[in-house]
Order: sequence, then C-alpha cells, then structure tokens
Amino acid sequence: MDTLSVVGGGIAGLALAACLDPRRFQVTVHERRAEQPSVETSLAMWPEAQQALDEVGILPAVRAAGSDFGAMALRDGSGNVLLKARAPGVIGVSRADLLRLLDAAVPASVAKTHGQVASLPRPGLVVGADGVHSIVRRSVWGERSRARLSPYLALRGIIDEPVPAGGGGEHWGRGQLFGIATASRGRTYWYASYRSGLGPGGIDVEEALALTRAHLSGRAAGIDRVLLAATPGQTLAQRVWTVPFPGSYQRDCAVLVGDAAHGMTPNLGRGACEALIDAVTLAKLLNSRPLPAALRAYNRRRLLRSQALRVASSGMARLALAETTQPLRDGLLRLAGGRGPIGS
Repeated sequence: MDTLSVVGGGIAGLALAACLDPRRFQVTVHERRAEQPSVETSLAMWPEAQQALDEVGILPAVRAAGSDFGAMALRDGSGNVLLKARAPGVIGVSRADLLRLLDAAVPASVAKTHGQVASLPRPGLVVGADGVHSIVRRSVWGERSRARLSPYLALRGIIDEPVPAGGGGEHWGRGQLFGIATASRGRTYWYASYRSGLGPGGIDVEEALALTRAHLSGRAAGIDRVLLAATPGQTLAQRVWTVPFPGSYQRDCAVLVGDAAHGMTPNLGRGACEALIDAVTLAKLLNSRPLPAALRAYNRRRLLRSQALRVASSGMARLALAETTQPLRDGLLRLAGGRGPIGS
C-alpha cells in the first residue's frame, strides 16, 4: 500500500481524500485548522464541477443544499443595466455546506491531523492542497513560486435577506466591483473588490467594511441595501493573491492541486470548480495507473486548462476594475447589450 499525504483539508484536499482507493493508498490529511471558518461565503458550481461532485458522490446533497443562480445582470456603477444574462445549470452553494459534505464523504480509513505543517511529510507522495500560500509549492518549487499580492481588496459575505427580483448580478464602476447573488436558504451573497492599501495581513473587517461603504454607498440602490445590512461578523475581508505559473504541477514526489497550483483572481468564479476537477482527475489517475504515469497524465490534463483560466480571470479582473478606460468599457458593453446610451 502506497503512502500519500494531503497537505490541506479544504475543497481540493477533501475531494481527493474522498476519491482515492483506500485499498491502494494509506492517506493522511494535514489541515492547519481544527474547525472550518465561521464566516460563510457562496461558491458557484459550474457543470464541470458538478460532474466532479457526482464522482465524489455528493452532487444530490449539494443540489439540495444550494440554490439556482437565476437571472443575472451586468450594471454600471450607478445600477444601469449594461447586459442581461442567465447562468443555466449553475448552483450556488455555501462553502461551509460544501466542506461539510466533502468531509462526510472521506472514508474512515483516512487519517486526519491538525496543526501547522512545518516540513513536508515523508515518505510517499505529497499533495499540495494548501492554497495560494502553499508550503508544498514553496518547499519543492522554490521561492520564485511564492504567491503574488494584487492591489485589490476583496470582501465577501452573507446577509439574511433574499435577493429582490431582478437584483442579481454585478456592478462595474470605475475601479470598483460589487456583486449580488442568491445564496442558500433564501439569503443574499455579496462580494466587492477595489484597490486598497489595507493589509496584506491582519485586516480589520470592521474597518474594511466601513471603507467599502465610503467607496460604494450612494451609487446604486442594490448596493446600498446590501451594505446597510452587512455586518463584520458575517463578512470576510482579504487581499487578493495569485500564484505564478509553476511550469509543471508535478515535481519529484510532490503534486499540486487547487489554489496551490493555480490560485487566481475570483472574477470568473472558477477557483473552487477547478480545485474539484483537479482532485477528482488526480484521484482517478492514481487509482488506475502506476504513480509516475498517473502524475504525468494529470499534468497533461490539468496544466494548460487551469492556467488558461487563471490568465483569463486576471484579464477579467482588469476589465471589471478598469479605471481610466471605464467609460469606453461601459460604452462597448451597452452596444453589446443592444441598449444604446442610457436614457435614449
């Protein structure tokens, strides 16, 4: 039986542990936190991610816990609609619910430890599922692979109110983004992003929320409604970090999955989806092929696809958070939406 250590007990790590063949692998999951974060956020599960959840065996439960995204709109900073769209088949699910369901799917044969991992577990294969600041990536790929700090502050949270009819979507202002989506149990999930000097670590959520109100309040009724109801206890505030191209997801006796491999800006809503696809793809290959062949096949299947999404997400961030080119951007989006100038 082969020894396999998963560093990181988040979405990618738990999904991998749930899918590995316990007859072939002796698996240990090393997770820094003994408890999941207390602040809820919502994740978009696109069809490919739902296929991965089906492989794990929890798709029906995720559908029951989640909600349909429904109709969405892209608006300018004042709330005027630029484009309307739907996200058919996309499920919004609470990160807490998803982690709970993934954890329940992990077989009892998997050992779990809690605490900071100071050095890589040995012997056997080590899977870096430990996020953008991955110790596995830094230890094996070197200091040049350290996460890179973007100029953006991101806030996310839940308020205990439903999204008004037609109120879902994103507002793109001048260097500012604000999103509203339906969350589970009839609530509202919201997120915001803009340039900020706060952080990068130890951000005071109350200060960040006050700064966000100062930046965004008074521009659109939908934003004002959410920010009025938002509380520090239900809000997460973080600087946005990304991961540079590592060249390969496999090196020596280590392999990367999820944000440790391709941490990206949140603008495409694909980070959690790609983490699930990574984990299920790697597990299926490890279960069916010799270790070296499995790792090579995983690298071929996942490297270019996930890196293309990382680059595309960065491009979307630059578009959504445009500053000097914001009027041109909005004009082109109005033309694309067939609406012409506002008020015409």
